[in-house]
Amino acid sequence: MQAVQMTGFGGPEVLSLTDVAIPEPGVAQVLIRVSATSVNRADLTQRAGSYPPPKGDSEILGLEVAGVIEKLGPRVTGCEPGERVMSLVGGGGYAEYAVAYARHLIRIPERLSFEQAACVTETYITAHLNIFSVGRLADGEAVLLHGGGGGVNTAGIQLCKQLTPANRVLVTASPGKLERVSALGADRVIDYRNEAFEEIVHSDTEGRGVDVILDHIGRTYLTNNLKALAVGGRLVIIGVMSGGKAEINLARLMVKRQHVIGSVLRSRPIEEKTAITEHFIGEVLPLFASGAIEPLIHEVLPLKDVAEAHRAMEASTHFGKIVLSLV
Repeated sequence: MQAVQMTGFGGPEVLSLTDVAIPEPGVAQVLIRVSATSVNRADLTQRAGSYPPPKGDSEILGLEVAGVIEKLGPRVTGCEPGERVMSLVGGGGYAEYAVAYARHLIRIPERLSFEQAACVTETYITAHLNIFSVGRLADGEAVLLHGGGGGVNTAGIQLCKQLTPANRVLVTASPGKLERVSALGADRVIDYRNEAFEEIVHSDTEGRGVDVILDHIGRTYLTNNLKALAVGGRLVIIGVMSGGKAEINLARLMVKRQHVIGSVLRSRPIEEKTAITEHFIGEVLPLFASGAIEPLIHEVLPLKDVAEAHRAMEASTHFGKIVLSLV
């Protein structure tokens, strides 16, 4: 089969299509003939050498796939070859075939194409998990999402407006994306290049601050995130683009009874991912089936143009997901 391989760690130029063996599904796994996958920030980090796959998972890039079940592994029940499915994978998505755990499969609603389905599992599950389960966003609270044009945060805006429509949703974005973020449903869009987001948050919330912050920036945002956080607020860190080491004012943290929570999806145990997937199927999948949420696609490129796709994500000019098609 054709798959994207790395000649080493580095920039997009290390990526190329090569022929590799088709993987064999193990116990409780299925083999999926991949129709589409998508690019996630984690793929760029792995390509640079800083995010190895969990033990036992494929070293091929790609954390989500959409396609058709090709073959069942031992002890698999509840699904059949030929079914249209989307799934999280620990690796291996940038290939014509990939293996996934049967209990992580999500049947693709009829109204979604494979390209749309390839946008769902990594970003929408990440947003749903970290805003609502880890961050415990409740009715009547305010939330701040950083990086409004990226996949996880565009997903977060959509989920917040559907699941907690009365909540105040504040979003930081670059100048060129402000109008699109606003059109997606954000109540207050902050130009992070020209505005101090912590000041805007306090002004917008009458000095109270937000209850939940979803952040993938890390070090450079930590101090101002805590300033923007309300008493008892939860800061959920899902990435460290600006660095993973920072100083923290513990006294202020204690006085305001704030929570700083680190969260990652890829390395969680199989059973934990199963529970997360089942919760998502029950609460969010109907929103895709009804059309209440439409996956946001920035661009669809053929798999052979994977280096171009990575360059586009690095430039941060995208709005929504960059999809790689295999059909």
